[in-house]
Amino acid sequence: MTVVLVVDDVSAMADQYAYDLKRVGGYETLIAASGREALDLLEREAVDCVLLDLEMPGMDGFEVLRGMARRDARPPVIVYTGTGNYDRCVQAIRLGAHGFIDKAEPMERVVREVHSALERARLTGQVAALERRLGTEAALVAASAPMRQLADAIARVAKIPSPVLITGESGSGKELVARELHRLGANPAGPFVALNAGALPENLVEDELFGHERGAFTGANALRKGAFEAASGGTLFLDEIGELPLAAQAKLLRVIEQRQVTRLGGNRTIAVDARVVAATNRDLDAEIAAGKFRQDLYYRLDVHLVSVPPLRERRSDIPALVDHLLGSTCARFGMRPKRLDPAALECLMAYEWRRNNVRELRNAVERMIIAADGDMIRLDDVPADVRDAAAPGEGPPGPAPTSFQALKAEAERQIIVAALGAERLACHAHCPRARPRRPRESPENHASPRHQPGRASLVLTPLIPSPFGRGETQPIRRSPSPEGRGDRG
Repeated sequence: MTVVLVVDDVSAMADQYAYDLKRVGGYETLIAASGREALDLLEREAVDCVLLDLEMPGMDGFEVLRGMARRDARPPVIVYTGTGNYDRCVQAIRLGAHGFIDKAEPMERVVREVHSALERARLTGQVAALERRLGTEAALVAASAPMRQLADAIARVAKIPSPVLITGESGSGKELVARELHRLGANPAGPFVALNAGALPENLVEDELFGHERGAFTGANALRKGAFEAASGGTLFLDEIGELPLAAQAKLLRVIEQRQVTRLGGNRTIAVDARVVAATNRDLDAEIAAGKFRQDLYYRLDVHLVSVPPLRERRSDIPALVDHLLGSTCARFGMRPKRLDPAALECLMAYEWRRNNVRELRNAVERMIIAADGDMIRLDDVPADVRDAAAPGEGPPGPAPTSFQALKAEAERQIIVAALGAERLACHAHCPRARPRRPRESPENHASPRHQPGRASLVLTPLIPSPFGRGETQPIRRSPSPEGRGDRG
């Protein structure tokens, strides 16, 4: 519901504008007969646009613009005048007005101007939100089989207006999934409002969700829209929904079912049209059994369930994620792009990333960029805790993969590691200046035909748990060079 405030001391003119704005543009309207009344209304009501007469006795339109700037009330303002003095209109624009019209303009032109002002305000808000998010998130990489399944699930439910519940470990990318649901949804141009329920004090949760009227409590000096009103026509993302207090859960359930909110301190209901997407890293079934989460709210949110796989179950996505993070982080720091040594990438792929998944990977990449002296990030630049935990034989072994998808992901990881090793040997054979330092070889190695000088063949046999039999393993073998086929043992 878009509300336009008409400010004019001539009541007949104000009534006519209000009537025509509703008839032609479909806008709800409020009327103020003076500048002082307009400022008071802006504190009490949620106004989306102001149509302001410059020529008024007492507090004129210029004083209203200055008062709005002092009180941080910034809906777009369109000024109009009947004197034909456009120099005064230019002065009003310098004070923050969006545009100006003449009182003789047809109503269709006025509606177009209002629509333009609203659209500009919406785009300005979106740009500000994107600037705040720039460089803080990884892309939604969907190269692995688990992520392709996730992308398919997102595409299936994106245009359906029913609530969606996203589950996954901390840092796995649940908000990215919510944003992708919004982008592919029925109204991607609408607002996307994200609210972290776990970060709100208990006494402010309802105010953040539903808003308040002026004077609702001490310090409520102006009307404030809640998250549901702000997200109307778009998507409301409720992160960490499992940490919402029980009292707020009951009111949230009512709003989702009735699609209406009542602000704190108010007695009127306001229709809202926001799609609710909730996310949690908790086991809500266990929370319900413990009496910490309402079962009826769970069933209302769990219309469509989307599960985000942890990073350790999609290791084949790590090279693409690292490449994206290197580019975006170097651009954010104003640095030349850096590259990752294959040994360092192998170390990142061997690490479990259990503490914070993609967020932990992003932090590790940033630390490596700062630690690296040149354009190449080497194994020594990998954070020590990651390097030590990923080293063979270091730290407690992780659980063996059991599902087919986990086995497939581990097989993909081994193949990528083998290919990287082959690439390094090829570079060693053909690029003498770029050769890595050769390891010290024992006499036994010199005696082996596979370690003769000038040979660049490679045989890797990493063992992968077989999905076809318990306890069996399958070696991945790289074919030796043609002249070495007789060396196969």
